[in-house]
Amino acid sequence: MSRVLYDLCGIDDELRFSPYCWRVKLALAHKGLEVETRAWNFTDKQALAFADHDKVPVLVDGDETVTDSFEILRYLDRAYPDTPSLLGDPAAEARALYIKGHVERVMAPAIMRTIIMDLINAIHPKDRSYFRETREKRFGCRLEEFHSPAKGLSQLDAALEPLRGVLAQSDFIDGEAPGAGDYLVFGNFMWARSVSNADLVSNADPVYAWLERMLDLHGGMGREALRISDISGAYSQE
Repeated sequence: MSRVLYDLCGIDDELRFSPYCWRVKLALAHKGLEVETRAWNFTDKQALAFADHDKVPVLVDGDETVTDSFEILRYLDRAYPDTPSLLGDPAAEARALYIKGHVERVMAPAIMRTIIMDLINAIHPKDRSYFRETREKRFGCRLEEFHSPAKGLSQLDAALEPLRGVLAQSDFIDGEAPGAGDYLVFGNFMWARSVSNADLVSNADPVYAWLERMLDLHGGMGREALRISDISGAYSQE
C-alpha cells in the first residue's frame, strides 16, 4: 500500500519545519510505517484540492485521505491496531487532547514570538508575502513588532513548568516510552530547531534532557533533519 504525506518545506525542499507534520512523521515512525513525503509550500493550495483542504499535513494511505495531525494519529491507531499504540485508551486520548491544547495555545505562541524573524527567512521566497499578510492579520501588528525573544522565552519557561513536573518522574511524557503526548510537544521544538538557532531551554533544564532523548528516537530522525544552519547563505535570503 502506498503512503504519502504532504509536508511543508522552506527555502530548501528538504527543510521541513511544520510542527504538525513533525507530529505525524514521528507517529508513523512510532508505528513502523514507511511513508513518502512530498514537499509542499504555503501557497501551493491547488496541490491539496483533492483532499478538500488547504493545509498540511495531509496523509494519503491507499484509498484513505486524512487531514489534521490529531485526526491522522487517531486514524493510524484505528487502521493499524497491531502496531504500537499512539493514543491509548479513551482516557489517555482525552489527556493527549489536553496536551494538544496547551501546546497550541500556550507553548506555540511563545515559541513564535521568539523565532518569527528566523522563521520568515526560512520560508520559501514565494511564500513570504502570504505568510507575512496572514500572520500580521492574526497578530494585529507587524512581524517586527510581534517579535520579542525575551518575552517569548519568559512565556515559554512558564509554559514548560508542567512538563518539568512530569519529567521529574519519567523519561517521557507518556511514561517509560514515548507516545502521542511526546510527539505533540516535540513537534514544536522541531519547528524551532529547523528554522532557528535560538536556544529555547538551558542544558540544565530537565526539558533539555528530554529533547535529547526525543532527537535520538527512530534512528535519530529529528537530530538528522536538515536545519537552517545547514543551508549555506540562508540568512541572506531576505
